[in-house]
Amino acid sequence: MPRMVQCVKLGQELPGLEQPPFAGELGQRIFENVSQDGYDLWKPHMTILINHYALNPAYPETRKLMRKEMDEFFFGEDAQLPEGWTPPDAAPSKGGAPAAAPRKK
Repeated sequence: MPRMVQCVKLGQELPGLEQPPFAGELGQRIFENVSQDGYDLWKPHMTILINHYALNPAYPETRKLMRKEMDEFFFGEDAQLPEGWTPPDAAPSKGGAPAAAPRKK
């Protein structure tokens, strides 16, 4: 049976990560408070940040920035997704096209 967590990102009890995503306090906090589904939302967001700002993850400054962004993504004031949100590819809208993701205010 998978380990369950009350996911801070998705606002419900879901299967958690199998292990912390990386060493340190933030990795442990994510392990304890973010579901696997919630963590999977970080991956495309991280890719957008890296590509948009032309970041190189090999640089310590980039890793520091990404951890700051990750902390905000999971634990910041607007971290939880709106109620009823589904991933864009999960539910087709009229015409068969994927539904648009909600925008943050």
